Amino acid sequence: MESSATPKLPSGWEPAVAATLLDGETVQAWLEIDLSENLKFANGLVLITQRRLIALRSPDDRQPQTWPLDEVASFRMKEHFGVGSLDALGKTKILARWRFTSRQFVSASRFAKRATAQLEGRVEKPKELITVCPSCGNVLGPDETICSSCAPTAQLPPTRSLLRLSRFARQRVGIISLGFVLSVLGTLAMLVPPYLTKPLLDEYLIPFQTAIEQRDKAEAELAALVGERGELSSLAGADAAKAQQLAANIADLNAQIDGTSFSGIEWLLIGLAGAAVVAWLLSWAKSYVLAWASERISADLRNASYSHLQRLSLEFFGGKRTGDLISRIGTDSDRLCTFLSLHLVEFGNDVLTILFTAVILFSMDWRLALVTLLPFPFIAWLSQRVRIRLRHGFLHGGRAWSSMVSVLADTIPGIRVVKAFAQERREIERFRRANDHVLHTNDKTNRVWSFFGPMVSLLTEIGLLIIWIYASWRIAHPGASAALTVGTLSAFLAYISRFYTRLDSMSRMLTNTQRAAASSHRIFEILDRVPSVAEPVKPVHPGRVQGRIELRDVKFSYGTRQVINGVSLSIEPGEMIGLVGPSGAGKSTLVNLVCRFYDVASGSILVDGKDIRSFPVEEYRRNIGIVLQEPFLFYGTIADNIAYARPDATREEIINAARAARAHDFILRLPDGYDSIVGERGQSLSGGERQRISIARALLTDPRILILDEATSSVDTETEREIQEALDVLVRGRTTIAIAHRLSTLRNANRLVVMEDGLISEVGAHEELLEKSGVYARLHQAQYELASAEGA
Repeated sequence: MESSATPKLPSGWEPAVAATLLDGETVQAWLEIDLSENLKFANGLVLITQRRLIALRSPDDRQPQTWPLDEVASFRMKEHFGVGSLDALGKTKILARWRFTSRQFVSASRFAKRATAQLEGRVEKPKELITVCPSCGNVLGPDETICSSCAPTAQLPPTRSLLRLSRFARQRVGIISLGFVLSVLGTLAMLVPPYLTKPLLDEYLIPFQTAIEQRDKAEAELAALVGERGELSSLAGADAAKAQQLAANIADLNAQIDGTSFSGIEWLLIGLAGAAVVAWLLSWAKSYVLAWASERISADLRNASYSHLQRLSLEFFGGKRTGDLISRIGTDSDRLCTFLSLHLVEFGNDVLTILFTAVILFSMDWRLALVTLLPFPFIAWLSQRVRIRLRHGFLHGGRAWSSMVSVLADTIPGIRVVKAFAQERREIERFRRANDHVLHTNDKTNRVWSFFGPMVSLLTEIGLLIIWIYASWRIAHPGASAALTVGTLSAFLAYISRFYTRLDSMSRMLTNTQRAAASSHRIFEILDRVPSVAEPVKPVHPGRVQGRIELRDVKFSYGTRQVINGVSLSIEPGEMIGLVGPSGAGKSTLVNLVCRFYDVASGSILVDGKDIRSFPVEEYRRNIGIVLQEPFLFYGTIADNIAYARPDATREEIINAARAARAHDFILRLPDGYDSIVGERGQSLSGGERQRISIARALLTDPRILILDEATSSVDTETEREIQEALDVLVRGRTTIAIAHRLSTLRNANRLVVMEDGLISEVGAHEELLEKSGVYARLHQAQYELASAEGA
């Protein structure tokens, strides 16, 4: 989306927009929409002018929707499972909702920001948002987070197709090629037996059987004549002549039967047996080789997805549910593995069998082959009609499944809260609704598939019936066309049976392909997401920093909500800064920017005089230690949790860190000491014990910059005193930014920085701020009154 005063419209929309605008009306911002209301791909355009909000459904739309700006109160952007929505809100209702894919998230955010500025009657000044590329020093334009001079070529729009999996198959191209060769050879071996039945019937079995049948018939006729006269010599006239002719025919047929050679039939039988054995061996080898390759491709896909997930910024996880992400990396990748190792292999066999069978059929009898293929166009047409409906069905089914898994991911870790508030029935009902949604979504897909499969079977049966009718006519009228032998028909029927069996199997492949395509789409929604915190193109390696932090006119917003609005602050190495202020003032956001969990929208943050965006993220964060209000412990031993940031730490270093954090004594009281299992999220420990382990974890990394985010707010007074002693050890010699609502915990801070509405309102020592009678004084007075009331 363009951001200039008179933005250039996307190609093809100019006539429609020109026909819509009133005299003197100009476009201030626009957003191109790529999804319809029912989540199908479609084109649309949303505009905002000085007077109206306008929505065009297509470049040919001559009756757009319009709303006067005084009816529009605000804009709201949301994301759900990779699909975004932009709501235009009126004073009492939602005026309109537009949906778009993940490709449009950035553009939609920009549009919402410009449109909000237009509603508020102000124009955003680009110079307020200009910052400098930390790699090359070039000026960045509005909303740019990556320098166009340094950044690599922009990513192509995601191709939502299984073909994108080829990038994971390239490193396995050798073994995949071997599997393909084995598949071709195996298919050829499977087609040998029907071909050998033709000479077996036409050259051996049918002639031999025909001679025996003719001899038996002649002997029966001769016996009938002799039986009436008694002996052959008693016959006379026509009967004698007929008897002599029958006797001669019998003698010739006996000679033919006795002279029939079966010397070559054993080779045909050996060929039949050998082809079956070779086909089995090749099929086994092919299945194993391709399954081996597909397992590794799926493992690579899971590794890539999880690795990319780890590199994504925190804002991505803010709009996602844990169950959905688990479902994508677990269930969807497993479904792709099954598709690659089983369904795709069978599909390859089906395609090869059909192609080779078609070639053999045309070489044997092109007329009969044409009749054989009559149902094929109808099946292809039906498959195309069903394909899109199945794919949408599986996409919705995958989302419904993820929602159900998300319920499990919510309730199982939070089972203590569920039971504490006696909400078991509510959670059972919530799961039942999610499960019913899965059921209803799958029912819609199954209705389509249950019609498609039997219809293909019916068409194949009709095809076989047509072949029987045509072949019977050919055999009954040998002079009407080229001769058709029984052996040829038998071989043809054997091939046709395989042809239609494979065709039916291919039609059933449609559902597996669309299900796998939906899974692939969901995984690539993760892989296509670009981290908002980008790695520098020309990195500056920070090494071990000194810890001087400087914030220069820092601004940041969540969507259209401005959270930090021009903060400037300098923190000297080893200095402890206390961040205080009312809830929502921007304290946590500010430390998130310092940690580079998010990147500033404007301005810069420097550490030791260098923009932190020029540092590789991992190298920079090795200099940072964080102690959170709710410490998170992983399932495992206490020693493993303390050494999480330094897995190579010795047991002595772990113990020393625990001693400094005042955790050593309670750890020794546990049954297995440092090898005690803490349980999932550390639930077997108290809040104060978990907090001291997190402090030990931070101490072990020996960070130069320390972030304390409400580290003592959720514990009792005695535990707070123990934690505060551990923190006093932790902050020594480190640049520390501490957030606390309990102002008493900031007694050791060199300076207190008071924030309000995204701005720094006051800076100074405790006594100095109390004398100003400002925000800090009000907070202090409120806490004093609360403490007095509790003491009373």
